Amino acid sequence: MIRLEINGKGQNVDLPGETPLLWTLRDELGLTGTKFGCGMALCGACTVHLDGQAVRSCMTPISAAANKKVVTIEGLGTDSVGKALQAAWVDVGVPQCGYCQAGQIMSAAALLKRTPKPSDAQIDEAMSGNICRCGTYTRIRTAVKQAAAKQGGAQ
Repeated sequence: MIRLEINGKGQNVDLPGETPLLWTLRDELGLTGTKFGCGMALCGACTVHLDGQAVRSCMTPISAAANKKVVTIEGLGTDSVGKALQAAWVDVGVPQCGYCQAGQIMSAAALLKRTPKPSDAQIDEAMSGNICRCGTYTRIRTAVKQAAAKQGGAQ
């Protein structure tokens, strides 16, 4: 039995420790906002926060998440950064197909929590591990800047 804290709620899972966090979230806990993209931690669709750090859940074993705080897209809107990003994503009209967007927002939230006033270069660097097949990168940067400004950060 492995104890996880997902979006502020304790969960016990009876799975092997090497089970990817992604499949635990989706298949065992029904949190389907985190998406499977490549399975090799290259696309960012599966990004979640593990103790505040953006990680790729497809390659993170649940044993590495034991007794740590995991936040998924379903739990992101509980703080001001998450709320600001979600509002900016809607306001700017970032999503096209939407498949990668949960991972994009999770990476953006990790950035804003460590760098409240990111430059364009810092945004580009932080978001570089997230692939958007629809090419919404300029809208993503605009939304990150808008959320940062709402939080008192970048203009």
